[in-house]
Amino acid sequence: MGHVEWVEFARVPSMPASGEIVHAVETWEEPAGGGAVVARQLALLAGRCELFTGLGEDELGRESARRLAALGIDVHARWDGSTRRAFTHVDARGERTITVLGDKLLPQGPLPLDGYDLVFFVAGDVAALRSARRARFLAGTVRELATLKAGRVPLDLLVASANDPGEAYDGSLEVRHTALTDGNRGGSFDGERWEAVPAVISDAYGAGDSFAAALAFGLARGDDSTAALQLAARAGAAVIGGRGPYEAQLGSEL
Repeated sequence: MGHVEWVEFARVPSMPASGEIVHAVETWEEPAGGGAVVARQLALLAGRCELFTGLGEDELGRESARRLAALGIDVHARWDGSTRRAFTHVDARGERTITVLGDKLLPQGPLPLDGYDLVFFVAGDVAALRSARRARFLAGTVRELATLKAGRVPLDLLVASANDPGEAYDGSLEVRHTALTDGNRGGSFDGERWEAVPAVISDAYGAGDSFAAALAFGLARGDDSTAALQLAARAGAAVIGGRGPYEAQLGSEL
């Protein structure tokens, strides 16, 4: 469950300094954003995934739905407004820098989520979050901390960041497991360190969301924390070896 945005990517030698013009060596575009990336990773691992999202009532929204369906995602969209867009620079080190244009279009509840094995809450309103709690396993991202606080539902997994102020966790939620990511240094899970899988970085876009999706998948199917973290670390390492979030995501291990 989460947002989708239409992303234009440009690979550049380096990020432009103030007033500088840089020439892209490669460009591409596709629907992405946290909701889409998590859904595609779960679809690859589980064989199927449904995405509850919001899409604009415009051609970019319709094209987003078509492309996401082609990636094996069953899309349930609330159609409203204009599609959110983003522009992403990818530099020679594979680091991505994102500029977002417009507001998130969110799924709104209540939603028919009774009996789901796993729901990953990336974005949505409070009613959608409370619907998600009817799943057997509920994961969430700290990016939506305000909504998680307002919803007051317990989480089985919360994914946050050890070094990004925008994804810091203040300990204010009822959470069973907490994962703090720390880039190529790995991170911590319930206070215990885990190590990242070494990888050659082509494009870092989608690494964190792919890691989070795989971790939630492993825990939801009953893996112990060690096995789930190993799966998640491989997923994070895999995606950064390709172009964009989908080219190299980790496939099914079932």
